[in-house]
Amino acid sequence: QVQLVESGGGLVQPGESLTLSCTAYGFTFDTYAVTWYRQLPGEAREMVASITGRSSTMNYAESVKGRFTISRENAKNTVYLQMNNLKPEDTGIYSCKAAQMGRPVYWGRGTQVTVSA
Repeated sequence: QVQLVESGGGLVQPGESLTLSCTAYGFTFDTYAVTWYRQLPGEAREMVASITGRSSTMNYAESVKGRFTISRENAKNTVYLQMNNLKPEDTGIYSCKAAQMGRPVYWGRGTQVTVSA
């Protein structure tokens, strides 16, 4: 079955860290660009970080630069989002998307991240 599955979310205090995983099943993942998004109820989805396929070029939202790191381990069909120094405004449902020109776009269902004292 073709799917993306996110994991690693949870409840943390401000200043703490989390690492999210986005794992692909049922398709070859290494040539797909992967983007992490986050969304709060009633708000627009926000791009957090992205990484291209084999060239592994990364981009970040200004709000997370210097705190978040996106990386990929193609042998494990997984993209990671290391989140350090978390802030309450980082709270949201984090979802990943895999896209490649000419191929279907895949979305995961998301994982909840809550940053609260």
